[in-house]
Amino acid sequence: MVVYLDHAATTPLRPEAREAWLAAAEGVGNASSIHGAGQSARRLLEDARERLAAALDCDPVEVVFTSGGTESVNLGITGLYRARREMTGRTAVVAPTAEHHATLDTLAWLSAHEVADLEGVPVDRDARVDLSAWESAVGGGDAAAATLLAANNEVGTLQPLAAASAACAEAGVPLHVDAVGAFGHVPLSFRALRTASGSSSAGLVALSVAAHKLGGPVGVGALVVAREARVEPLFHGGGQQRGIRAGTQDAPGAAAFAIAAELAVAELEEEAARIGGLRDRLESGLRERIPGMRPSASRAERLPGHFHAVFPGAQGDSLLLLLDSAGIAVSTGSACQAGVPEPSHVVRAMGLGDDAARSALRLTLGRTTTAADVDAVIAVLPSAYERARTAGLSSRRVGAARLAGSIGS
Repeated sequence: MVVYLDHAATTPLRPEAREAWLAAAEGVGNASSIHGAGQSARRLLEDARERLAAALDCDPVEVVFTSGGTESVNLGITGLYRARREMTGRTAVVAPTAEHHATLDTLAWLSAHEVADLEGVPVDRDARVDLSAWESAVGGGDAAAATLLAANNEVGTLQPLAAASAACAEAGVPLHVDAVGAFGHVPLSFRALRTASGSSSAGLVALSVAAHKLGGPVGVGALVVAREARVEPLFHGGGQQRGIRAGTQDAPGAAAFAIAAELAVAELEEEAARIGGLRDRLESGLRERIPGMRPSASRAERLPGHFHAVFPGAQGDSLLLLLDSAGIAVSTGSACQAGVPEPSHVVRAMGLGDDAARSALRLTLGRTTTAADVDAVIAVLPSAYERARTAGLSSRRVGAARLAGSIGS
């Protein structure tokens, strides 16, 4: 039996979501077809859109289904940037230096191919964005768009979304928020954040979410796009979903996503308290047994299931493999780097240095995590750390912060 503590990478499929997917997949028909079978698929799809919209607190028409979080982030950032550049001539995109690689790599592509100017905003030692620097960057006069994580995917720090959105609204800059890791784990209301920004076409106008982070299937996501926002599509052909995302829509995936989202939101308060308690138990137990361990962002408000720490003198990869051999699944950071271990650009952005970036470990708890899972890690990790520390740090220097370095310069 594997002790699975990598829920931030993906979390187990909920039985209810699996049942909804299988039931929907029994049907036939393209939701864009006008015959009876097609309209049955359309009803299923639109029911899912309405249910997901209720979970996100937005209008159903604002929900644009995608193939997952990465596509949603690419569409949100690139689509807003292109539309705004065309309207205003502005060419800068504002982003913190500790964003997910779905954002960083998108910005790197825009910089290389569409002359986008990247305005990097620093984060503090808890990975929280510097609001003063954010306000200066979005208000500098050349920002076409801005993007921000709702919660840092590695250390779990919650970002000041309302204040960041308000600053963008005041500057007339549309904001995209990557809420892939936050949705279903902390309270999130698209409508409330939109209202707080005080503007219809600036401030928060787009928000990315994904099904597999809260118990839905892999390969299903959504971009919430405000009615007033203009987003240039990445795909062309068919004109589905307000012309923002063309292509045959995945009705079974949407149905499963909606069920998973409903359940996650309904359970949120109770589960956050339970998982947060287990996270604190894990952190306390490891502090007692590994005095040199340095928990990250422990002073900040974090996602309830995130525990991230630096283990001085040990390679994070070594710790991961030692734990894996003991039947415990964890990570060193984002799971989105094609299986290539790299020093954490997030830890570097926090100002903790290269050695710390190579010594980081992320343990993320979720709906299936138990006290026994936590106790198993507390029992095994100290000895794994001693073995990894004996092996020492690798001398390799891998370019983990390809974009983080460029937008931070």
